[in-house]
Amino acid sequence: VEIEAEKPGYVIGKGGETRRAIFELTCWYPRILRAPTIPSKTVSEVRELFRARKDERMRLLRAVGHRIYRVKLFENSYVRVVGLGSFQEVGRSAILVQTPESQVLLDVGIKPTSNGDEYPFFEAPEFDIEKLDAVVITHSHLDHCGALPYLFKYGYRGPVYMTEPTLYLMKLVQEDYLRVAEREGRPLPYSYKDVATAVLHTYTLNYGEVTDIAPDIKLTLYRSGHILGGAIVHLHIGEGLVNIVYTGDFKFERTLLLDPADYKFPRLEMLIMESTYSGRDDVLPNRDEARRQLVSAVAETLKRNGIVLIPVLAVGRAQEVRLALKLAMESGELPQVPIFIEGMIDEVNAIHTVFPEYLNSTVSEMIFHKVNPFTAPNVHIMKGDEREEVLEARPCVVMATSGMLTGGPIMEYLKLLADDERSSLIFVSYQVEGTLGRKILQGLRRLTFIDARGRMEVRELKMTIYRVEGFSGHSDRRQLMAYLRRVSPKPRKLVLNHGERSKIREFRSYLSHRLPGIEIYAPENLEALRAV
Repeated sequence: VEIEAEKPGYVIGKGGETRRAIFELTCWYPRILRAPTIPSKTVSEVRELFRARKDERMRLLRAVGHRIYRVKLFENSYVRVVGLGSFQEVGRSAILVQTPESQVLLDVGIKPTSNGDEYPFFEAPEFDIEKLDAVVITHSHLDHCGALPYLFKYGYRGPVYMTEPTLYLMKLVQEDYLRVAEREGRPLPYSYKDVATAVLHTYTLNYGEVTDIAPDIKLTLYRSGHILGGAIVHLHIGEGLVNIVYTGDFKFERTLLLDPADYKFPRLEMLIMESTYSGRDDVLPNRDEARRQLVSAVAETLKRNGIVLIPVLAVGRAQEVRLALKLAMESGELPQVPIFIEGMIDEVNAIHTVFPEYLNSTVSEMIFHKVNPFTAPNVHIMKGDEREEVLEARPCVVMATSGMLTGGPIMEYLKLLADDERSSLIFVSYQVEGTLGRKILQGLRRLTFIDARGRMEVRELKMTIYRVEGFSGHSDRRQLMAYLRRVSPKPRKLVLNHGERSKIREFRSYLSHRLPGIEIYAPENLEALRAV
């Protein structure tokens, strides 16, 4: 039986006495779920799916148990790591870990650009979907989870492991990805049913919880500091043969929303570390300075009666930017102008309120005391047919997806405002090479849109362009170096991934003179490394 409550502590009782009393009276041991303070369609759908198909979930769980505890056929003589994506590039993260006995896939994402290399190298000879024991997802951004339903479309029926917040967020972003593809007339890579099938096969873990995922592999998830529910993966392989830590995307700094990434592990031989901001000049402002830069850019735009347009990733950056604006308006640094939000941001905000224990103490205390940090009288949730009304509400702020201008409602606002010299476009997220956001930062000022009749329309971009990098959920070069200094125990091998080719190669050269005794690798996709 499940009990959904706004304050689960009341249902659990002091020392668990209320829950025990429920068990004694009913012979049912209740599972206590936190209700979102903002109504959430996603939370309701996932919980209803699990309730409606609980018998099927139980059968799947038994099948997983039989596969995990099967008789071992091979001795652990080697452990191979093969990059199917995200090596010397950003996007389509997918890392295959192989032993003679097992195969586990760490992340399975897509690339936000559309240059024919959107998906990982599933055609690689090492990859056999029928031999895959498990998939582990670090977090819910599409470049790490967007291809998961694709595996289920082609027959995978094994377990998927992640944190509970990631499960809800993953379903949301995958379905939004399909809706955007439908609106833009692109073929769908998988169906909504495939998304639901992936959810049905997902099992959630808390940080620090150890579980077997294959006959010779134990999994533990640790805090990554990147977004809500984001995890660092620790694999204990064999009877202590080798331990692999895969950071996924991580932030080694306390943010407005989250605590920093964990850096202490029981054992560690190979560290696979993201290197998005590993370039020589990739030193980002701290959060206080980033907030000042954002407030300054917004204030300048509002003074000239302009509209502030902020492309945001719905998960992570949207919540941090919203908190930064909230603090600035409460302190009087910014006037209480309207803030318009579109995309799936409001739904993501609702999911954040279900998991305050995953947020830092400042934000979690607000939610525990029923103060919603993401809502306010001046915050308005927009629908597509209301966009032109924003032009009449100036000065104001608009936050919409996608964060890299690869689609979504942000493109409609950009079309409306492109030639408005009073307005501004503020980038707060990393812009992947090849995306429209990256091209604008590199100087592109002639934008092509499709009008209502399907005709090409060219607009001059006259908005003021700002780049506020300190809100990134990735560690910059200083934080990467700090992490390598503090990570414990020290690895024997360091593998760099999730970064642009030139940055990763320079970073590897830089580290080779500063990390004596550690073998450093910067492989390309499809190269295999032996962990042992």
